[in-house]
Amino acid sequence: MESQNYKNHTRFYAPHHFVFLPLLIILEVIGIYKVFNDEQNQLSWILFSAVIFLIFYLAIMLRQHYALVLQNRIVRLEFRQRYFEIFGLRSDDVEEKLSFGQIAALRFAYDEEFKMLLEKALKENMTGDEIKKSIKKWKPDFHRV
Repeated sequence: MESQNYKNHTRFYAPHHFVFLPLLIILEVIGIYKVFNDEQNQLSWILFSAVIFLIFYLAIMLRQHYALVLQNRIVRLEFRQRYFEIFGLRSDDVEEKLSFGQIAALRFAYDEEFKMLLEKALKENMTGDEIKKSIKKWKPDFHRV
């Protein structure tokens, strides 16, 4: 398996990203084309295009919403567990000072870098992207959505 890093850490779900969504886009393009080129059935094609657009919108929003809400909860729990394992303390005070983006970015760092980057994030208020770019040895996560 390829080594994971900042440039290749995004993931795709093939049936959704490469079959279902492109099919909806093709149907939407056909519908819009027909709106302007089939005057007899123009109202039907407008309705068709509107329905396809709504299905497309819902498919993207619902899939992302459900997956991300659950993933965000797991990332926070993972941070709390890891913080406790490293420092032997509850993470409540530290977690309140960090944004979710910072917490999510810290999970890609191994323990030694995690400690250093956590301190730096708290002192310098680094963004999640800055934290990710600062990681020298990337801890891959091949199981996220």
